[in-house]
Amino acid sequence: MNFFLSEEQQQIVAAVERVCAPFDDDYWLRRDREGGFPEDFHRALAQAGWLGIAMPEAYGGAGLGITEAALMMHAISATGAGLSGASAVHMNIFGLHPVVVFGSDAQKQRWLPALIQGRDRACFGVTEPNTGLNTLKLRTRAERHGDHYRVSGQKVWISTAQVANKILLLARTTPLEDSRGTEGLSLFYTDLDRGAVEVREIEKMGRRCVDSNQVFIDGLRIPVEDRIGEEGKGFSYILHGMNPERILIAAEAIGLGRAALRRGSQYAKERIVFDRPIGMNQGIQHPLAKSWMELEAAHLMVHKAAALYDAQLPCAAEANAAKYLGAEACYRACENAIFTHGGMGYAKEYHVERYLRESWIPRLAPVSPQLVLCYIAEKVLGLPKSY
Repeated sequence: MNFFLSEEQQQIVAAVERVCAPFDDDYWLRRDREGGFPEDFHRALAQAGWLGIAMPEAYGGAGLGITEAALMMHAISATGAGLSGASAVHMNIFGLHPVVVFGSDAQKQRWLPALIQGRDRACFGVTEPNTGLNTLKLRTRAERHGDHYRVSGQKVWISTAQVANKILLLARTTPLEDSRGTEGLSLFYTDLDRGAVEVREIEKMGRRCVDSNQVFIDGLRIPVEDRIGEEGKGFSYILHGMNPERILIAAEAIGLGRAALRRGSQYAKERIVFDRPIGMNQGIQHPLAKSWMELEAAHLMVHKAAALYDAQLPCAAEANAAKYLGAEACYRACENAIFTHGGMGYAKEYHVERYLRESWIPRLAPVSPQLVLCYIAEKVLGLPKSY
């Protein structure tokens, strides 16, 4: 058992931090105020070759594992970019994994290089308004007509759909009443044709520069060659992206929590009240110290889950636990940073209020904390299924 980063992993973290250095807290505060996708940040990471960190070398990627991808996403978030910076590139890291695993050589050659180079941007079309996390009940319908499918339906909370030109789309190819078990859904990676797709942005509490959207699909034409793998097997394919996503979200949450902890600790050293720094008071010290411990413990679970995944071993319990622990530790660290700042924690110029708003994202997505607890109870502890 080794808790130390290899020399190569240390170099990855340092290199990512160098790319992120010009995009400081003030940059992300402007993006939070003004909105608009962080094009220059995305371009900088693409030019440095980081968008393909976990994709095969044969298609221009680095061929590294989810462990290295998690280190990268943690480093981005921890610089102060938080979930705004991480979400700008998040889809690149995990989203096309079903293509890597199940796509044909021709599909990989057609799709992966453009995504790695930053020429393509993809969004992830799974969640629907009336099904939420009950993915097997999706209703967006893909009907085959010879050499293509026609797709109609709705998706919701689709990130980056305002700027994406591609969509990884899960749609029903067998009517719900005729589907058996996990079959009946098919997975596509195709052009986001604005003539058949309407995208409406959702105003939200945080992460303003990375859009979230309702997507209305009306007769989208998808060539058969844009279907990944077999028809009806899409749900099983999408599962291969879910554990990596949970691991990466956890790493991003921990990075955000550490950014908040850093700012809270620095303020506690500098803020003088009653002729002494407030950091001398245990009422300030102890919550910050507890957050450090919680973030460290969550990060160990992230690395365990990532190591299991990279070793091609079962990791669903660990990935879900990492997501839960990372999100909760992040939220408490951000909250403690605001308490440490007192009234100034409510002011945007100190950044921690933005951190707290963003800390809600990993708590809510991509799976609720309650469903994580249900999963652990059922799959790990052997308790009866509760839903």
